[in-house]
Amino acid sequence: MRRTRNPKIVATLGPASSSPEAIRALFDAGVDVFRLNLSHGRQSDHHEKHEIIRRIERDTGRPIGVMADLQGPKLRLGVFAQGKVEIATGARFRLDLDPTPGDERRAPLLHPEIFAAIQPGTELLLDDGKVRLRVESCGADFAENVAIVGGWLSDRKGVNVPGVALPISALTDKDRADLAFALDLGVDWVALSFVQRPQDVAEGRELVAGRAGILVKLEKPLAIESLDGIVELADAVMVARGDLGVEMPPEDVPPIQKHIIQACRVAGKPVIVATQMLESMTASPTPTRAEASDVATAIYEGADAVMLSAESASGAYPVEAVEMMNRIICRVERDPLYRTLAEAGQLAPERTPSDAISKAARQVAQTIGAAAIVSYTTSGATALRAARERPEVPILVLTSDLNTARQLSLLWGAHCVHTRDVSSVSEMVERAVTVAQRDGFAKTADTVVITAGIPFGTPGATNALRIARVG
Repeated sequence: MRRTRNPKIVATLGPASSSPEAIRALFDAGVDVFRLNLSHGRQSDHHEKHEIIRRIERDTGRPIGVMADLQGPKLRLGVFAQGKVEIATGARFRLDLDPTPGDERRAPLLHPEIFAAIQPGTELLLDDGKVRLRVESCGADFAENVAIVGGWLSDRKGVNVPGVALPISALTDKDRADLAFALDLGVDWVALSFVQRPQDVAEGRELVAGRAGILVKLEKPLAIESLDGIVELADAVMVARGDLGVEMPPEDVPPIQKHIIQACRVAGKPVIVATQMLESMTASPTPTRAEASDVATAIYEGADAVMLSAESASGAYPVEAVEMMNRIICRVERDPLYRTLAEAGQLAPERTPSDAISKAARQVAQTIGAAAIVSYTTSGATALRAARERPEVPILVLTSDLNTARQLSLLWGAHCVHTRDVSSVSEMVERAVTVAQRDGFAKTADTVVITAGIPFGTPGATNALRIARVG
């Protein structure tokens, strides 16, 4: 079941998409990677969804990626005696460590790390910025504030502290328990939430210990200040625009999205654009024109994947949302401007054999009109460098490592096939030609360009390029 597009689709599973029939319908509609949101649901529910995905994988013979998204440190208010209160603009409002239910004058904020980091003048954003407070005075267990923007507040609304590095780990006790569960389950990607600094990524990588790919969600403006260091340590990146848009002006998010995508392209790391891409399709069978343009923009900019959240997890039209996203991507790829932009965005290769071979493969494929580039890989590094070149032809990835095949389901242009190892050049050519023809990438008399590492099965040793005719 090959896809006819290069960018990938990630879909979140939830109440609207938890049955075997619903998940299979999403896969058939175009989903390449399924996201399990560990902020919601029981571990047993996620276990069941994972089993369903693996059954679909066995039935179709196509590797499918599974991402476990950790909740991260959620900062929230406590509760109010009446359930909710209205804060007037200009009113004074106290936050403190006292767990007593709040009223219109104060509220519990049981996060001492916030009080340790703020100072007079700091702005606090409550309920995604609907209410904004400015700190007037503060101590180790309280903050006296004035409401810059008033409004209604209710129990357990979120708190954001823009521009302040909080002395907290990106992994809570819940995250550590969820991480152990996800790794035992065998997920392919672990998404770290609310990363602030490269050290947060290093901490996650140490705990994962190579059992899954590390995907960093960029949600904090402070993370953008350390973008290059975070991208270097990550295996993939997500532009999580919802939380970014809370802590910075909305007009800053589009250029930051472009910068993140470009940084990942240069590094050869997959990048996902996420949040509210087709938000109106949670309740409508069609998106707004602005949403369609938003998805298209991410594809024009070179994103590896685009993601659905509530649209597929809890919306009324999950399959239709995937179908719409698929159609938008395919339409963009048919636009001559898309290829023009890809050509204009060609990146200088690094001075390595792998990059030299990958760039040469792209140029050879274009020159001779090859039907596909066939990339043999063990670790996935060869496929990552091939995708960095954004070739005009499909990248058929052959790997003996099923985990690698599943992880690469997130990668632009990678059509992954799990196959046994080869032991000779002749076997390599025969296997590449056979699979390319069998899976519809090439027909008789077509040519394919093959890249591999010799000796075979040696990770990171791409050093061979071969042209083969399908006969």
